[in-house]
Amino acid sequence: MRILVVDDDPVFREELTELLREDEHTAWSASSVQKALESLEHEEVDVVLTDLKMPRQGGLDLLRQIRERWPRTLVVVVTGYASVETALDAMKLGAFDYVRKPFRIDQVRETLRLASQEHEFESPQETHRDPVREANTLAASGKYEVLFLGEHPPPAGPHLHVFALNRADPAGLLTATETFLATYPNAAVVLSDVERLLEHHRLEDIVAILDRLRSALAGHGPLRVGFNPRRVTRTVAAALAGAVSAEETHATLEALANPIRRKVLQRLAEGTASFGETMKAAGLDDSPKMAFHMRRLVETGLVLHEGESYRLTTRGEASVRLLTDASFLPSAGDTGNLAFPGDRPAPKPARAPKRSKK
Repeated sequence: MRILVVDDDPVFREELTELLREDEHTAWSASSVQKALESLEHEEVDVVLTDLKMPRQGGLDLLRQIRERWPRTLVVVVTGYASVETALDAMKLGAFDYVRKPFRIDQVRETLRLASQEHEFESPQETHRDPVREANTLAASGKYEVLFLGEHPPPAGPHLHVFALNRADPAGLLTATETFLATYPNAAVVLSDVERLLEHHRLEDIVAILDRLRSALAGHGPLRVGFNPRRVTRTVAAALAGAVSAEETHATLEALANPIRRKVLQRLAEGTASFGETMKAAGLDDSPKMAFHMRRLVETGLVLHEGESYRLTTRGEASVRLLTDASFLPSAGDTGNLAFPGDRPAPKPARAPKRSKK
């Protein structure tokens, strides 16, 4: 994985970075929040390991900015001075996990193993779908006027309208959709070749546009987003899926992506369990951390806490079935929104987008 270590202690920072490199990770470091942000602007990062207490700006400041600007990057906070409560506050703000100084390298390795599992979970596995066929199917249903947005649009037809994708102007997608909605209230949108946009624009910017497209189409028709799975990373695929899914589905996927919560759900699928039994199933020996994960499962509506025991809700049972499904992408559901890997070959092979690595 690509890991950024952020700590103002130069000895700790460089020793941890070197240990991570010995474990065959791509790792580099930053001595402050500002330097970390500069690095994130130019590097694709899977995990940020950041100290909580640093001069001027601390780890919580960095966490807030990463969650806002690079929400698919996992953040693990390292605390030697702050209390467990502060570390738990970091998890409430979106940190993936925390470790306490002094720690053994095997603890860090276990945390990174769980982070890797979360990324693997987010990898789309369903059978490839053809965006053109998807648009034609929606149009043939007669329920929608379909707007197809892509670099290689099909011929227009009954209930099917086309708009050529300009990779230099992703905001044009919003303009085209809003104009289309003004004429056709029953509009549906199929967006193809999203990876082309990612060659010229940050993932976070494209995700923001997809969020706005989803919001614009709410109450009208579905949004379908196709991409070439050979040209995007697993994190990108998960980001696209999350951007077009309904909020409730997105919250469920976020809960399921965490490997600790998955273990708990799988244990509860066998029957009700006490806090200690769920803790054993999760493989944790940190009760405050375990309590945080259980609270999130309850808040998401997947688990019900009754007295001294926990059990799955109806949504939780459905989530466990999702864990055994071949696809980790959200289903069309009530909104009909879907992100899917498309298998329509491009006329000419294109180079994969260049990404710098340390």
